[in-house]
Amino acid sequence: MSQWTVYDGRPRQGPRAAALRGVCSCGWNGPEQRLDWEQIDGQDLQTTGASAADTCMRDWDGHTHEVERSAVPLPEAVTALLAQLEVEVEKLAKSSPLAAIRAARRMEVLAVQTAYWPAHDARRDADLGQAAAALGLGESGARALLARFGRWSPYS
Repeated sequence: MSQWTVYDGRPRQGPRAAALRGVCSCGWNGPEQRLDWEQIDGQDLQTTGASAADTCMRDWDGHTHEVERSAVPLPEAVTALLAQLEVEVEKLAKSSPLAAIRAARRMEVLAVQTAYWPAHDARRDADLGQAAAALGLGESGARALLARFGRWSPYS
């Protein structure tokens, strides 16, 4: 939903949006939230469209919770560690943004190092649809993620 407020029909801004809706790379589309341009009548779209945008965000939140419930579950110990790591990096970002970036970079490196063999095993043991469902992604997202971690071309 980024930059939705520019679609107000003003010159050089873009077309006038008829509706807002949440969308996901997995192919999910939320219901349309129609914009009543007669009621908006030249007012700031960010203000007058806020209710529709909030509804889209609630739809999106519901979708992401459903995806999370349907994805392969993580052990509680891993979930707790990841939540603690998120909190610690957010705290670090407030006092030292560069240290937070360094921590994020370390997480990237760790992900690449630890996911190489699991990506190869997943490619061997599951078809793309199964992998996508287990990872909570669409097929193209799952293909790209497995290829990145497995260090092969996503086109192969």
